[in-house]
Amino acid sequence: MIPKTLEWLGGKLRIVDQRALPDKLVFWDCESCSEAAEAIRTLAVRGAPAIGIAAAYGVLLGAKRDRGAVKDAIAELASTRPTAVNLFWALERMRETAERFADLPDRDFIAALEREARTIHEEDVRNNRKIGEFGQSFLPERGAVITHCNAGAMATGGHGTALGILRSAREHGKEMKVYADETRPLLQGARITAWELAEDGFDVTLICDSMAGALMRDRAINAVIVGADRIAANGDTANKIGTYSLAVLAAHHHVPFYAAAPYSTIDPKTPSGADIPIEERDPDEIRELPAGRRAPQNISVWNPAFDVTPAWLITGIVTERGIKKAPYNF
Repeated sequence: MIPKTLEWLGGKLRIVDQRALPDKLVFWDCESCSEAAEAIRTLAVRGAPAIGIAAAYGVLLGAKRDRGAVKDAIAELASTRPTAVNLFWALERMRETAERFADLPDRDFIAALEREARTIHEEDVRNNRKIGEFGQSFLPERGAVITHCNAGAMATGGHGTALGILRSAREHGKEMKVYADETRPLLQGARITAWELAEDGFDVTLICDSMAGALMRDRAINAVIVGADRIAANGDTANKIGTYSLAVLAAHHHVPFYAAAPYSTIDPKTPSGADIPIEERDPDEIRELPAGRRAPQNISVWNPAFDVTPAWLITGIVTERGIKKAPYNF
């Protein structure tokens, strides 16, 4: 059974520390804004919707220690990861709530922030369910899909976006085989998606990222379904590095390519993918090979955490409001 990715318990934010998966199931009780920020920064909690939820609770933790430090808490959390727009969307909601209830006594002020954080969390679970219902409609009764990175329960408030579509398809009696890209360099597909689907009893097969083209050529694939960290106004979509290559391969092999994300991932203030800030991470994430061996220590490394898939390569964007198709105009 998949545990709750994050939960507000006893005045603390409890998260599954995803860095330990799949070997161990480790929980981290964040008791301060700084701990919530560290969890986001170090990928203990990851996935755009989950990052937004964790950030909302992080603001709450900051306010519980010092209600006058809400602005500082928001600034600290905003500095953690630049690409996932859900982070900034959630922080803006918490900022607006803090301003709206600024005149209340401490206890009522904290209660208002807690209500808003819980609402953000609960909305995400409901929206994931709606995404799943809309998305399962394009899947056949029996078939196979490819997914990349992790866009499941571990990346959201629950159910998942891309993997939520598969869960909803199964609830409708459909049988889907899933091929999960390993997702180099941090192996979120191998460590988290493969584990999550296996725990839920799906027929899942792990592949190297570089195998997807051969798989599409040699076996019947009904769709590629991925998540998203930010969707520009024109439909260009940022997701984990390797998604763009997968979309190009899908177009070449005439395989439909879908991105699944809540509306909070859509950023109408970002005109196109060229305007999406792309996080670059520690070069040692690439130098440290999966088997524990190292690349040459002095070798130059380029390590973007995300890439952008242009809208023309996307068959549809599945949201809680339906499946959006080109031309996109968010």
